[in-house]
Amino acid sequence: MADGHGHTTYDVIVVGMGPAGATAAAALSRGGLAVLGLDKESHPRYKVCGGGLSARIDHVLEPGFRSVVEQSVNGVQFVYRGQDPLLIQSPRPIAYMVMRDRFDHYLVQEALRAGTDIRTGYGVIEIQQDPQGVEVATAQGRYRAKIVIGADGANSLVARQFFPRRSQYRAPALESEVSIGGGQHVPAATTILVDVGAARQGYGWIFPKRECLSVGVGEFRRKATSLRATFDRFVSQERGLTGLMVPRPAGHPIPVYAESEGGGQGVGSRFVAGRAVLVGDAAHLVDPLFGEGIYYAIRSGQLVARAILADTEDYRESFAAYETALEGEILPDFRVTDRIARVIYAFPRLAFKLLRRYQDVVKDYFEVLQGRTTAQQFLPNAKKRLKTSVNDLLLEALHLR
Repeated sequence: MADGHGHTTYDVIVVGMGPAGATAAAALSRGGLAVLGLDKESHPRYKVCGGGLSARIDHVLEPGFRSVVEQSVNGVQFVYRGQDPLLIQSPRPIAYMVMRDRFDHYLVQEALRAGTDIRTGYGVIEIQQDPQGVEVATAQGRYRAKIVIGADGANSLVARQFFPRRSQYRAPALESEVSIGGGQHVPAATTILVDVGAARQGYGWIFPKRECLSVGVGEFRRKATSLRATFDRFVSQERGLTGLMVPRPAGHPIPVYAESEGGGQGVGSRFVAGRAVLVGDAAHLVDPLFGEGIYYAIRSGQLVARAILADTEDYRESFAAYETALEGEILPDFRVTDRIARVIYAFPRLAFKLLRRYQDVVKDYFEVLQGRTTAQQFLPNAKKRLKTSVNDLLLEALHLR
């Protein structure tokens, strides 16, 4: 509907129609709210992305998403700088591989079916808040709503505008997609490859899709000044890529969660600033261990929608409930995986030895990816079983045994 100034008004405006935005918009529309979804790109749109989706998504999405799954994965082949392959498998899927153009388009179509007014090709220029609501300006027009959800990715305009003191750190990554046509997958159609020594403080990966491989490297702990050389070395060391044409990689930032980030205008808040709230990559809700973001984008979209629908009259109460939900479900696990990542990426050779010696611990972590347990529950038992081994291996490394 139009207000007295000729602006179209909504209950909620969602900026960004990736997994977080499309999921939030669909849930809010199903709940009876008038929702506008804006995206600067047209859909379906290609996006460089590993497309790894942990199998715990089964617990939060309707099974229709399986129609756009490229591969189901039930194993990980770990290597250290291309050597000493170690295959660890699960009897049930631990992850699903998707192409982002098809997967994101599926979620956008779900939002459209729910009644969301979606405008693609509408890039947001500016957002203003006032006591009555928010006004979002695009080249095509201006729109008003009670609140705005920032779901516009790692380089979020909403975050830059309303959270100016927030850390802008994003882990650098390079990725290429290698066409295999009807050829052989590397290492296998149902197996991903993780090279824990490929990067100084990160890892290299090969994720199988239906007709291609997603090949990439990421640095998760410090700024990488020679990531292209790291990528080239990873590709050259992986024997399974020999003879395949690997296109020039594209760079993309991974906004991993970091506990030390500063907040926004809301005192102590990194997710809420007045009538603006962040979800998904815009909120840095990306796992610090493996850089997984799609599951958390979808889940945060669901959590913010649930909180808004529970109290449509008081956005402050809704946003407080959203932050409480994040603190109860997502952030504690991030604090655990951040601790694990610090050890693995600081001592990759030691980590690889531990992987080989304690494969049952890895299988226990698969249950986290499957949503059968949490990282919080996983860590205490893993620490007990690994403590002696870590001490022994450190002594070996120091030649004291």
